[in-house]
Amino acid sequence: MPSQTEIAQRVVESILAQRLQPGERLGEQELADLFGVSRTLVREALMQLQARGFVEVRSRKGWYVVEPSTEEARDAFAARRAVESGLLAQAGQRFGSEGRPLQSAVKRLRQHLAQERAAIEQSDPATRAFMLADFHVCLAECLGHRVLADMLRDLTARTTLVATLYQSTHDAEESCEDHARIVEAIEQGNFEGATALMLAHIGNVEDALGQSTATADARERLRASLAPLAPPRAA
Repeated sequence: MPSQTEIAQRVVESILAQRLQPGERLGEQELADLFGVSRTLVREALMQLQARGFVEVRSRKGWYVVEPSTEEARDAFAARRAVESGLLAQAGQRFGSEGRPLQSAVKRLRQHLAQERAAIEQSDPATRAFMLADFHVCLAECLGHRVLADMLRDLTARTTLVATLYQSTHDAEESCEDHARIVEAIEQGNFEGATALMLAHIGNVEDALGQSTATADARERLRASLAPLAPPRAA
């Protein structure tokens, strides 16, 4: 039986995979049936998600995935620029004279890139979206920033909601290539270059936003949205 934290984590992962849409209703009973838990536990998980800014309560209607405003979208991207450029700048100082830890980080990042490419080649949109978003969390973890990794998971999920709501035209292959260039700069010890590439990448994603097309979805789509993700198999 999943805990409230595990239920909340599944919802966040589904947002990162672009399975859950902005404005989508999250019925307490439907979620309780899906996870095999009580409505009380579901409500606690939803309250946790509300505190993190992912869901909201609408009077007499229930729980819904948030629909970020354009101002909230700008704030989320600005926060990501500050956090990700900051962790790369600190990494330059931390790994400047430590070859082995940097090699370990690069190895894991290259494994992540292989999974991204596998998801793109397999035309798996949910896993593809999740892996592309998770790269930024993985980067923070590889550079030794556990707290920032948790923060980035939430920030990346927020910008994923924004991208879903405002019809981002940023191509998956383009994102993957951006990530590859960032990893290459890190491998070379060029953290200043990696920072510039990261800022350009986040800016490109933000610039690709279009107009809101949020729509309501059916109960069955909610069930499919919250199904666990299958990891891509790298070629």
